[in-house]
This record gives sequence, structure tokens and C-alpha cells, in this order.
Amino acid sequence: MAALSKIPHSCYEVGHTWDPSCVQAAVDVTRGALEVSFKIYAPLYLIAAILRRRKKDYYLRKLLPEILWSTSFLTANGGLYIVFFCILRKLLGGFYSWSSGFGAALPASYIAILLERKSRRGLLTIYMTNLASETLFRMAVTRGIVKPIKHGEVLLFCITASLFMFLFRTKEGLKGFAFSALKFIIGKEELPSHSTLAEPAGTRPLERAAAVGTEHSQASAERLSSRRKTLIAYTRELLETLCRQGPRHRCCKHNQDNCISYCVKGFVRMFSIGYLIQCCLKVPSAFRQIFSKPSRLPSVFYNKENFQLGAFLGSFVSIYKGTSCLLRWVRNIDDELHALIAGFLAGISMFFYKSTSITMYLFSKLVETMYFKGIEAGQFPYFPHADTVIYAISTAICFQAAVMEVQNLRPSYWKFLLRLTKGRFALMNRELLDVFGTQASRDFKGFVPKLDPRYITLPAEVCCHLGVTSSFDEMRQGL
Repeated sequence: MAALSKIPHSCYEVGHTWDPSCVQAAVDVTRGALEVSFKIYAPLYLIAAILRRRKKDYYLRKLLPEILWSTSFLTANGGLYIVFFCILRKLLGGFYSWSSGFGAALPASYIAILLERKSRRGLLTIYMTNLASETLFRMAVTRGIVKPIKHGEVLLFCITASLFMFLFRTKEGLKGFAFSALKFIIGKEELPSHSTLAEPAGTRPLERAAAVGTEHSQASAERLSSRRKTLIAYTRELLETLCRQGPRHRCCKHNQDNCISYCVKGFVRMFSIGYLIQCCLKVPSAFRQIFSKPSRLPSVFYNKENFQLGAFLGSFVSIYKGTSCLLRWVRNIDDELHALIAGFLAGISMFFYKSTSITMYLFSKLVETMYFKGIEAGQFPYFPHADTVIYAISTAICFQAAVMEVQNLRPSYWKFLLRLTKGRFALMNRELLDVFGTQASRDFKGFVPKLDPRYITLPAEVCCHLGVTSSFDEMRQGL
């Protein structure tokens, strides 16, 4: 019944506690969101333009408009939320458990996504759907509706990877970015477009491998004799040794290597890429601390997370390739059904780098892929503007959690909301929202805002019953 009840407090007492004026509060949030949004999108679009090797004309005519376009979307999402927050309070005469979060965010998010470029709406929808799904799951766990499974994210990743790899091995199974990404990670040797050629009669894998190995050994001897053996030289020599030993099945498409070296090289390549990616992510924070704490600079390169991501990517590729080769040897055919087993076993690699975010994103992308395939086959109906509606609903769910039960929201998204609103999202009087039974104030250490008695509709002791007061500046310093 608490969820259906209404609290009669004003939007100043509950929401924009830093200023009693609804208009000024909306201006404050919009101004802060505009500044933060521009700081987010300006470097993002600039780096993307450099990586895509855009021409000079793009920088002169398109770069700034695209930055402002996306900036207006994110600004509107934040500014319109507080606008509808106040509008719903005036229309309903108070707050219900759904109105302060979901109700206000739904129209705000729908209008905001219409301001964004159509090419980016799909990606934003996938991200927010992923986030909303995770939030709903955490809500269900908190309420005892579902019971979490141990290593559930790994199991879901195994299933998702199995289906993705099957689609990758199937002709016309994947298209666009998903296909390009898997082609980069797995390699073109596993593409379905490559035909399997039978070995000529009398040619055995061991004999061919020995012949190739002789050539490699001669080249290796000449190269290593001319210079000192470094770590790279030792690694190259090891890989060449693997190339000389072990056969390759006639159905395998990796013509340059045998099955063992094919798996080892795949691991080394993706381990290096994962390690470098994680290092690059830590470089910006390291530069900020290079003068204050120079001793922390080596941690950029010798960090546990760097090796975990590398081990995850490297083992995923090597397990997939190794299982695929093994199944070719066992069944003596190359079948796309092998990808189901190989992909599932490769998913075990997530034990090295457990990430619910990665799992949920890939699962959401898989659902989207299967849905569009169903539309192409005429099995599912097509809904125009479905991406905008799904984005609005997903964002509203996340805002509902941010208001009523922030403990069930992904921490990184909560930090993003704080950044977007300049800390104002944390200034809501969540002590008053505890009546709805969601423990809204659990993570705010008894914070109750310092309200101006002239604008309080109910007695001050009702609004600030705990006797704890904090100013806006004090709260921001604590964030």
C-alpha cells in the first residue's frame, strides 16, 4: 500500500532543495548539464574524427554541429527531467512512488532522444536497455522475487557467446559492426566465406608441416645469428617451433600454421591488445598524478586489471580456436554447428575478467540482432520509432532507481548522473521518500537538506524530523 500512497510535500521540499524556485532550479540543472555535456562530447567527437581520418572539410563544417547536436540531447535529458518533476507535482498535488522518478523521466527522455542524431539512437538505446535490465534484476533480487545464480554473468556470457559465434560462422548471420568486431577478434580464418579445400592425394599434414618447418628453421637460424636474442626473438623462435611441430587438419583454414600455433598466436595477439587497451584507459588518470605521486606511474603498466583483460580476450580466442580445431579432427568436417560448442566453452574465459556490464550489453545486442532477423523473416512485427520508445522507458527505469533506490543502480551510472547535474541529484530529500518502503535514503547517511522555512508547506519538524541539516556546498564537498 505504501507504493500507492501519496506524500503532499512540495517539489522544493523533495526535489530541488537548493532553490525554492522551480524555474531557477530548472535553469541551474540545464546550465550544469550543458557545460558537462559539451566537455563529454567535444573530445569524444574529436578523437573519433582523428581515428577515422576525417578530411579538413569535416572539421570546418560538421564537427562543431555534431558536437552541439549531441550536447543538446544530453542537456535536454537532464534539464527536462526537473521540469516534468515539478509539473507532475503540481498536477498530482504531491508525489507518488512512481512520479518523482519514472513519471518525470519518461517524457523528458522521449523528447531528448528525438533531438539526437538518428545514427546514434540505436547505440544509446542498446546501452540504456542493458542498464535498465541490470537495474530491474537488482530490484527483483532486493525484493526476493528472484535468487541470483552464482557466476550467473559467466553462464549468460557463455550462452551469448555461443549464439554470437554461431551467427558469425553462418553466412549472412551477422552484419555491420558486430560482424566486423568478431572478424577482428577471431580472425578471418573462421569466416564462413572461406571454402574448405581438400588436400591433394599423397600430401599428409605431418609431411607438409615438416617441409614448412624446415624453411622456417633456416630463416630463423640466419636471423638469430645476426643479432642478439632478445625477448621478442625468443618469442618468435617459440612460435616458429610450434609451427614446425604438429599437424593441421585438412578442414582447417589457417594454412600458414598448424593447429597448436594457430591457437597460441591467437592468444598472444589478443592478450597484447587487451593489455594495451587497459593501459591506455589508465593513462589520463596517471598523468594527473604524475607530479603529485610519481611512484604510481609504474602501476599503469603493472596493474592486475591490465593482465585480467588481456587474459580474458586471449583465452577467449584461443579456447574458441582450439575447440574448433579439435572438433574438426574428431568429426572430420568443418561445420558451423561447431561454433555453438566452441563459443560456449570460450565464454568460460570471463572468469578472468568478470563484468556484468559486458555480459548485459552483449546479451542486449544479441536480442536486438535476433529480433531484426525475425523481422526480415516475417516472424516479428516491425514497430516504427521503437528505439525512441525503448530508450525513454529504459532511461525512466534508471531514473526511478536513482531517486527511490540508488543502491540498485549501477555505480558508474550514478556517478554520471551526479556529474551531469553537478551533484544536485544527491540533494533530494530522500528521507521523505522512505515512506514508500524502498530505503531511498539508505546510502545518504541521514542527509536532510537545509530548507528555507518561508517556502515550507508543512511544519519544519515534519520535513526535517531527524534534525540533520546540510547546505548545498557542504553536500557537494562530501560527494
